[in-house]
Amino acid sequence: MADNNHHRIVVIGGGTAGLAVAARLRRAVDCDLAIIEPSETHFYQPLWTLVGAGAVRKEATARREADYIAPGAKWIKDRVAEVSPHRNHIVTGSGARVSYDFLIVAPGLELNWDVIPGLREAVQTGVVSTNYSYNHTERTWEIIRSFRGGTALFHMPGTPIKCPGAPQKIMYLAADYFRRNRISANVVYGSATASIYGVKEYAAVLDKVIARYGIDARFKHDLVELRPQKKEAVFAKLDDPVQNRVTIPFDLMHVAPPQTAPEFIRTSELAPIGRPGLGWVEVDQYTLQHRRFPNVFALGDVAGTPNAKTGAAIMKQAPVVAANLIEVMNGREPLAQYNGYVACPITTAYGRLLLCEFDYTGQPTPTIPWINTIGERYDTWLLKRYGLPWLYWNVMIRGRDVPFLGARAIREAALAAATSRS
Repeated sequence: MADNNHHRIVVIGGGTAGLAVAARLRRAVDCDLAIIEPSETHFYQPLWTLVGAGAVRKEATARREADYIAPGAKWIKDRVAEVSPHRNHIVTGSGARVSYDFLIVAPGLELNWDVIPGLREAVQTGVVSTNYSYNHTERTWEIIRSFRGGTALFHMPGTPIKCPGAPQKIMYLAADYFRRNRISANVVYGSATASIYGVKEYAAVLDKVIARYGIDARFKHDLVELRPQKKEAVFAKLDDPVQNRVTIPFDLMHVAPPQTAPEFIRTSELAPIGRPGLGWVEVDQYTLQHRRFPNVFALGDVAGTPNAKTGAAIMKQAPVVAANLIEVMNGREPLAQYNGYVACPITTAYGRLLLCEFDYTGQPTPTIPWINTIGERYDTWLLKRYGLPWLYWNVMIRGRDVPFLGARAIREAALAAATSRS
């Protein structure tokens, strides 16, 4: 083992959640804080849908990690191999032992390509891709624009994934592209979920989108195998124990790989004891404090909270974690609460978007005043394409407050859109 390195606060992960909360803490208090993150590049993943649809270059989603490490924070450029919360230390991939007084867990999640037989091989063919990987996003656009007709299959798993709206976002954009270019396509949505969306107000809008494109939506269909050489996908029919397997041939397919917490989380005491599963960190869903280790907090995709895993959730979680950690550091009880807010901007066509916002209650919680966002709109498309990326790079991961998803973001979106046309 290398010599011991101790820090008052250690943040695991330099993704959206880790950078946002570290920046907030460094802005609020003068604290000894280290971030453990191996990657040299930081990605704005919400734009990967538009990369896969040919509307954005993938390079526009990547920037240098070093430019967004909070001033005064120490960057430990290594991966985590082991975390021992009962001993208050971490072991990195290089063998260094890093100890801490307080720990923030935000490593995101990992794609598990081998859970579905044939998946890893399928994405190496020329007709299967995914927008869940930076290196595959351009391939998605390549297979969409080279598609000349047949069955276009889009897959949605039943287990938690980051941005659960992403599989249907690219489906609608592909369907719009096929229609605009008069390509005969049988668009099929194979989803393990019971409906198109879990909030009825947004589901009502999306049901009309499905009808408009003539999409064959097959719910309660769980992908269990891919046969890339035959271009076949095998689904388990969750509501039919008699005919429990169905094979769907395809000419184009977009997949959402199964996703879990990183292995070092799943095998640690941070995961629920005696409840094997996806390994999400066991936290209180409101305070985001670990249920058994009071000096540990978690946020982002790895947190075991019942909300959808989105960047907008992190926007609301980061100030809660920062405030509550400061309280605990000062010997007080955490009082700030996360209400489960998420936002899912679902692209329904080129230039059209449905902005879904809700919280733990499952009720719509729109944050933009004066306009009805429960519908397909062009201005919310501009918000996704220009406004939200601006907010992300300049406000969110800088540890600053986002007052609401409204005025300034829309102004920046309109300005950026006008500039891009000139």
